Amino acid sequence: MSDLISKSMDVLKREGVSSLVKHASHYINKKRASKPKMDAFKDVLFINGCPRDLLPHPPRYRVTHQMEQLRVNGYTCDEVFFENIDLKQVRMYSCFVIFRAPYTEKLNEFIQLAKSWNKPVLYDVDDLVIDTKYTNQIEYVKNMDVSQKARYDLDVINNQKLLKLCDGCITTTLALKKELEKYNPNVWMNRNTASIEMVTLSQTIKKEDKSTIDIGYFSGSITHNEDFEMIQSVIKDVLIKYDHVYLHLVGEIDLPKELNEGKEKIIVHPFMDYKKLPELISKMDINLAPLTESIFNEAKSEIKWIEASLVKTCTIASNLGAFKEMVENHKTGILCSNLDEWSVELTKLIENKKIRDDLANNAYLYCMKHCVTLYTGSNLISILKKNRKRVICMGFAKLEISGGVMVALRHASYLQDAGYQVILLSYYDTCTEFTFMNHTFPVLPFKNDKLDAKIDCGVATMWPTVKMLDDIRCIKNKKYLVQNYEIDFYDFKDPRKVEACQSYSYPFDYITISKWCKEWLKDEFNKEAKWIYNGIDIKQYQPHKRVFKNKVRILIEGDSSSPHKNVDEAFLITNKLDSSKYEIWYMSYNAKPKDWYRVDKFLHRVPYEEVQKVYADCDILLKTSLLESFSYPPIEMMATGGYVVALLNDGNKEYLEDGKNCLIYPNGDVEQAVQCIERIICDSNLQNVLYINGVKTAQSRDWDTIKDSIIYTYCS
Repeated sequence: MSDLISKSMDVLKREGVSSLVKHASHYINKKRASKPKMDAFKDVLFINGCPRDLLPHPPRYRVTHQMEQLRVNGYTCDEVFFENIDLKQVRMYSCFVIFRAPYTEKLNEFIQLAKSWNKPVLYDVDDLVIDTKYTNQIEYVKNMDVSQKARYDLDVINNQKLLKLCDGCITTTLALKKELEKYNPNVWMNRNTASIEMVTLSQTIKKEDKSTIDIGYFSGSITHNEDFEMIQSVIKDVLIKYDHVYLHLVGEIDLPKELNEGKEKIIVHPFMDYKKLPELISKMDINLAPLTESIFNEAKSEIKWIEASLVKTCTIASNLGAFKEMVENHKTGILCSNLDEWSVELTKLIENKKIRDDLANNAYLYCMKHCVTLYTGSNLISILKKNRKRVICMGFAKLEISGGVMVALRHASYLQDAGYQVILLSYYDTCTEFTFMNHTFPVLPFKNDKLDAKIDCGVATMWPTVKMLDDIRCIKNKKYLVQNYEIDFYDFKDPRKVEACQSYSYPFDYITISKWCKEWLKDEFNKEAKWIYNGIDIKQYQPHKRVFKNKVRILIEGDSSSPHKNVDEAFLITNKLDSSKYEIWYMSYNAKPKDWYRVDKFLHRVPYEEVQKVYADCDILLKTSLLESFSYPPIEMMATGGYVVALLNDGNKEYLEDGKNCLIYPNGDVEQAVQCIERIICDSNLQNVLYINGVKTAQSRDWDTIKDSIIYTYCS
């Protein structure tokens, strides 16, 4: 607040009450400026650093027009003023373009969050306002008072600071591109273009025959005084020589005293709304675009030529920068390298209507095709695509930790590490972020009307998410990560059994983590699935050989309410064990123990990062599941050096070997299961065999050895 008061007093002393009112109004308007609704995930958020009420033209060309380039090509965009940004907005867009905003701590925080989610942030600048070595060349800036220049210079320095933080930069001219590459190596060019509205306004205007020759100089800002002064002697000569020639000065420009002699033939127009500009330009016969030679001016765009061309007014310009790049001399305009050429060429234009008309028509035809938003968006899109890796959405019914959810999140983590933009879609969750193993992901609702951006890949993770994913129109490629035979999760009377079956009929690309799933997808549904075998974080496990001195601790894991987990059988087995020799631990995320279970310790909803300690604290895992796509608990127990007694199923048979890394008992044979447990306790040779081979089996499943295949499968 003290800084605001200080600035207000400074303005009052330097510029007076009326100027203070103007600045105050501008400040209030900024604070009232609307924010995007953030009601849907979109492609690009433009963060505008130029107040439109004080400096309307730059944000119109670099924000509004570029947004139009994207929209006519099917991309969705929003705009926010840089002082109104909110970190919540990072979640709602896949890319950000910051136009001429200075560094702020909030913007820095915004950029860092975007980068952590692999969302590209590009800086857009249309002038060399990124280093005082450039801006100090401008006469207007040189003549600022000390305090005003200090503030201006600080903004310039902060522009540079923010530019360097961004992933790259978009700019308007070759000269700008060359200079900006000294501050950020990634610079692309997207020239200024006219909007559909500008073309429409221009086409409603008809040229009128008249006896006068009107020459117009349209100043973009007060910084152009010296440019006009460069050719004022030529202008003075033609005003004196030709009675029917008139000069129009438009915008923030001071009338040079050298032109006082012909001031009765000079019409001064105030800075005007862009919607009124085409009509005035159309009344000109010749458009003047002089530039003094400087690196700052070489970086300026050719927009004056475009605006004149759209209303079929010919342009004479300095042979410099963007004019030199875009104007074809003597075909779409006239280019002059010195005052003599200005004098000769301007005289020709005044005296020859056909030359003026030919130049104007040629320029009109060229600009209508090459300098209008409607036809030029592909270049901007290619810039965004170069900076944005694939956007991948993984769909979940609910982000509750389970084996299947953890596998999907593991895949998401590797994709994020590889630079891909990974978003979690959830049907039930209301959280906006979700953290898994030091990875944070943005979370969006699993709804069609909440997703309005280009999404390269969508991944269904369980059968309820397949239909939801199919309904989302903006997802280009759809995949289904199949981790189990979910049909058999339900009784025949349950309608979900049919719905689960229907999920395998969609025209998605199928991925699975089990050879067994790959087989039945082919045999029963004629679906070819890519197989990625499951892994574990072997570095997180420190195997140790169990020594049975006190009570033997047996771990039972699984949801007792799910019939296919067959937890009841596990407790039928352990209830037969001598309670003075065996301690029973039960770990379940959702269900609780039934009354008849003998449980010494119940572990409920153990965080994923703490699960491995549970395995390490136990001696034998008793795993009795009837149905698993891939069974994690046995391999996790092996990784700690513990022992496994299991019922063989399709989800564990690809790595369990009876008598080598585990002991297998037949389904329903409670007595043999008890014998397996007691055999391990009594047979030290068997303990050695199971320990050595169990650890080897776990190490062969290290996630780090398969992460490349995960990335390839999702991105090919």
